[in-house]
Amino acid sequence: MLDRSAETAFAAVLGAHALRAHISDNPQYCGRFIEPEPETPIGTFHLVDEGVCVVDLPQGGGAIELQAGDLVMFPHGAAHTLRSPPDCEADDSVAAQRRTAILCGEFEFASGRRNPVLDALPAWIVVRHDDSQPQFRHLARLMAHEAQHASFGRQLVLDKLADALFVMALRQHIAASPERRGLIAALVDPRLARVLEALHLEPGRAWTVAALAALAHQSRTAFAQHFHAVLGASPYQYLTEWRMTEARRLLGDPRHSAATIAEQLGYQTEAAFRRAFKKIHGHGPGQTRRAARHARINAVPSDPANAR
Repeated sequence: MLDRSAETAFAAVLGAHALRAHISDNPQYCGRFIEPEPETPIGTFHLVDEGVCVVDLPQGGGAIELQAGDLVMFPHGAAHTLRSPPDCEADDSVAAQRRTAILCGEFEFASGRRNPVLDALPAWIVVRHDDSQPQFRHLARLMAHEAQHASFGRQLVLDKLADALFVMALRQHIAASPERRGLIAALVDPRLARVLEALHLEPGRAWTVAALAALAHQSRTAFAQHFHAVLGASPYQYLTEWRMTEARRLLGDPRHSAATIAEQLGYQTEAAFRRAFKKIHGHGPGQTRRAARHARINAVPSDPANAR
């Protein structure tokens, strides 16, 4: 499991990239079914509530059978197919008695596809009910119960629970996967976890490789090589990416000026900050500011009196 340093860094990354999950459908089948799911620009997932479902995986991954309580997640939105199990196809009497219910959802990050969480995840993740933690099983049952009852606020509750489902599935993957990469591999490495905690808590500090190497209890050369091997970037590149992620989040708040953000993130001049921001995001801070303002305006509900 993750130690305190890793937990701090993990929470900071998820918070900055702003996860948004949504339950999009709750199909229920009697007998045979086949549902091709096309590739999407956002992540998708399916939680089996009742019955059995076969999933044809992408990239020649074969097929897996999911039982009630099992989850399959496609972090990069890969195309796949949901279908009834072979016994339904072969036996009409079995098909007539077989009922399957699935909670289908999607998730994305406000920062888009470019973030270290997605970069660290494989094409698909499977969480088995029998192998999962008790908290995951309780959450899956709660979501199934909520989906079955048309209570007030049902969709809102399901979407909030879907946020937690993603994090729990990610936690299960971190704990169980033998193949970790990128951010996930760094989080389970105590030396790098300490470094990531420091970078995420104090992105505006004038960090040096020597200071970070001291946190990792390594020499400068060994640390720099180890950091790049695991995260695919130098410590300075990672810090710059993180600073610009924080900058985009802060630009969404009109109380923060570009000059204030630049100073907070360790830049000597606003011009240097603007150059770094454009290099990472492909556009200047002003465009991000305008997009955030537009999103806030559209989020304000119209006046019911004017709507009549």
